[in-house]
Amino acid sequence: SDNESWCHPHNRRATPVMKEWEKIRQRNPQARLVCVDLAPNTTTQAPDRTDILNIGGFSDEVFKLIGRFAEGAHTPQHWINTIQSQPLRRDKATA
Repeated sequence: SDNESWCHPHNRRATPVMKEWEKIRQRNPQARLVCVDLAPNTTTQAPDRTDILNIGGFSDEVFKLIGRFAEGAHTPQHWINTIQSQPLRRDKATA
């Protein structure tokens, strides 16, 4: 994304992205959409749902997230488990 999302939260109309996405989904119901905002903001071009993943920011981990999403992982519990499985790093100053 160029950080100029086409969605305005105050209007409930579908964005152009969503209109085109619905056409694609009609042709391929198994399709998935990933939206990456390099500079995350308060709007998105497509809302999160089981076939849409929004990612804010960028690092090498983005590729892993996209891979997991492509494999079918897009439930709240999956992401909770993923977050909870991350080791906590203790700061030496507070140890």
